[in-house]
Amino acid sequence: MEVNSSVPPENDSASGGLHHLTSTSIPRRSPHQSPIRPGLVPTYFPVNTIIEKKEDNPGPRCGHTLTAVAAVGEEGSPGYIGPRLILFGGATALENNATTSGALSSPGSSSIRLAGATADVHCYDISSKKWSRITPLGEPPTPRAAHVAAAVGTMVVIQGGIGPAGLSSEDLHALDLTQQQPRWHKVAVQGSGPGPRYGHVMALVGQRFLMAIGGNDGNSCMYFRKRPLADVWALDTSAKPYKWLKLEPEGEGPPPCMLPLASAYGLVRDRDGHWAWAIALGVSPSPRYQHAAVFVHAQLHVSGGALGGGRMVEDRSSIAVLDTAAGVWCDTKAIVTSARAGRYSANATGGDTSFELIRRCRHAAAAVGDLVYVYGGLRSVDTSVEYLVEASAAEAETISAAIAAAKARKINGDVEQIQDSDDGVKAVPTGKQNSTLIMLESAMLSSILHGVQLHHRAVVVAAETGSALDCMVRQLSIDQFENEGRRVCCGTAENATAARKLFDQKMSINTVPKKVIAQLLKPRGWKPPVCRQFFLDCNEIGDLCDTAEHIFSNEPSVLVVKAPVKIFGDLHGQFGDLMRLFDEYGSPSTAGDIAYVDYLFLGDYVDRGQHSLETIVLLLALKVEYLHNIHLIRGNHEAADINALFGFRIECIERLGERDGIWAWHRFNRLFNWLPLAALIEKKIICMHGGIGRSINHVEQIENLQRPVAMEAGSVVLMDLLWSDPTENDSVEGLRPNARGPGLVSFGPDRVMEFCNANDVQLIVRAHECVMDGFERFAQGHLITLFSATNYCGTANNAGAILVLGRDLVVVPKLIHPLPPAISSPEASPKHTEHAWMQELNANRPPTPVRGRPQGTNDHGSHAWI
Repeated sequence: MEVNSSVPPENDSASGGLHHLTSTSIPRRSPHQSPIRPGLVPTYFPVNTIIEKKEDNPGPRCGHTLTAVAAVGEEGSPGYIGPRLILFGGATALENNATTSGALSSPGSSSIRLAGATADVHCYDISSKKWSRITPLGEPPTPRAAHVAAAVGTMVVIQGGIGPAGLSSEDLHALDLTQQQPRWHKVAVQGSGPGPRYGHVMALVGQRFLMAIGGNDGNSCMYFRKRPLADVWALDTSAKPYKWLKLEPEGEGPPPCMLPLASAYGLVRDRDGHWAWAIALGVSPSPRYQHAAVFVHAQLHVSGGALGGGRMVEDRSSIAVLDTAAGVWCDTKAIVTSARAGRYSANATGGDTSFELIRRCRHAAAAVGDLVYVYGGLRSVDTSVEYLVEASAAEAETISAAIAAAKARKINGDVEQIQDSDDGVKAVPTGKQNSTLIMLESAMLSSILHGVQLHHRAVVVAAETGSALDCMVRQLSIDQFENEGRRVCCGTAENATAARKLFDQKMSINTVPKKVIAQLLKPRGWKPPVCRQFFLDCNEIGDLCDTAEHIFSNEPSVLVVKAPVKIFGDLHGQFGDLMRLFDEYGSPSTAGDIAYVDYLFLGDYVDRGQHSLETIVLLLALKVEYLHNIHLIRGNHEAADINALFGFRIECIERLGERDGIWAWHRFNRLFNWLPLAALIEKKIICMHGGIGRSINHVEQIENLQRPVAMEAGSVVLMDLLWSDPTENDSVEGLRPNARGPGLVSFGPDRVMEFCNANDVQLIVRAHECVMDGFERFAQGHLITLFSATNYCGTANNAGAILVLGRDLVVVPKLIHPLPPAISSPEASPKHTEHAWMQELNANRPPTPVRGRPQGTNDHGSHAWI
């Protein structure tokens, strides 16, 4: 780390340098280039940071935490605080090494000095690259190391650890960073929890569940001087009063041991609330512990670590990436197919200095956007790697030589390692075995190898050498292979053909949808493209539509959806609002909440807004990728005669060229004719785009609608379903003419109650109309109108909303408000272009007035103004 010359640099085996990398495991590329296979992990490099005062320098330390905290407010607005890294606690001294700047003693004689544990807080500002020490208000946690931390919104939650007085309490401490002056709070939690422990892990899962796993509780057991744990605790941050819940996940999880492990484990929560362990596919380049790991999108970046027995992770294995989407491990050379071996050497690393930077343990890492930051830890100042491992963590004293013996013993060799003393490991003849060691090894192996089983997914690498699919890696379910299971099941020719079709479908959908999601699903980082040329060509659009149409054609006209689910109203090409909703309330990705929350979209994806192509292709790609969790139904603008007039056709021609644009527009509209028409959630909530109009009395009438169906060929039921509206308010009953046009009707609250009673449903959720608050009740709350696009047509100044339906069928509206206009808006800016786009459309096709808003002569949303 480069510091100001006014601050003398400090040197110790506890490293204090800040380093970061670009997160993607492949080089940056143009969206128009063909996919590049995984294989190369990024390179770490030092960050030039600014330290103005000596106390602002965190200095060398280990056993600390580094937590990324999101920005507060909108950039450019008053009170905006940019993204930050918060460093808390850790050990700043080693035994026989009174200060952090003193010389190291001889190898093997030092361990972490817990008297050097601290409770100070340092902040690194990402944009200014400046370190500062902050002194929060409130009562701080006690000094500690080997604790855990996780970001919950703009708070950093601290738990556990070990300090000068022993184990820290199990209390949760929250550092609130919302205001300019941070403040410590102690979180009130009811009942029992994980208890005091250290060396564990904690993370916020799905932006909701605070998970604490494993560690040591300081108690002795038969085989360890400190007992290792493998229990799992969860705290639901969305439910008060807060309380810890001990989970019993299904499947085989990580064993309770202090051995370096090569496997990666994940916890999965299904829609019914059950948790299960899942082991990652692929071959890890090296076993390790006391390393750092952080997710960037679907990639787990692993750095450093120790091997035990006096060694650290060496060679290029010190930097590794697990691509969870592809199911492979990568290092700096290629996809890993076998564990790496060999000791560290400059020749083995090819002279890459990033290996030396990351060859450390007990450090901390955090991710901000596409960057991974690493700080501190223990590393070598000479070739004495053994010394560093022995002194590498607060819990180093608990690493029993008996465990090293159980791991490293040669089954048929002449020597094995057993515990001789606290100072190390000695070799003894094989015959002199300790019965305790044999029991320990047996118990350990039985917990790790609990039966031989075939993983339910296989990794597939395409063999089209030189093509765009060259070495693209994908995962397929075992039962999707045509020939593999012919000897273990009585398959028919029809089943084999169906399996082959499904296999072919899977092979084709793993290219365009993943490309779309990688390009567009950026809830926090998406910006309107300066160049209007669309990143997909018409062939890719055709492939995506073919795959999605096949899925829609196999779905019923009325979808059956289970809670929990998020419901979205009209989007109308306002892709930025979709990203804002994903950013604020969770996104449909493996890093988001798609594992346990479904997504339902109520139509009107295109027209009016400037980014209809981004909106529809992302939703289609998400549907292909998560076909059982993403649900799309049709709106009135998913029809050729409508979106030819309101912007979508123009956008296709403008961004794809006239020939390709017209072809793509026709292809999208053929797909729209296959979209489902309604959704029934838990048999209690019916969702549609428009309403029940004059003709719809029973859900079966919608179920009986045959698809594909074009709007002009549709029945009165289809017109009512996609076009009708509620009356002005609850006092206007019956059927009334609709201002949208001749032949269309508005229906009163009496019609709503009749439909609900006849179909045993309790709520109708529909979209179709812009409402000022993003959602609006009707018929005494038995109907809700939902609209997700803000400031509709650039004039309405309305909020956008989604409805989040929990498993308990409680509906929670969640809103976003229109963004304030930019302070300065150059004529060539994308924002100016978008306003010009909307103004031209509004002049030719005035928007439907906002529901329920008084129409004054000075109102820009009124007919008079238009």
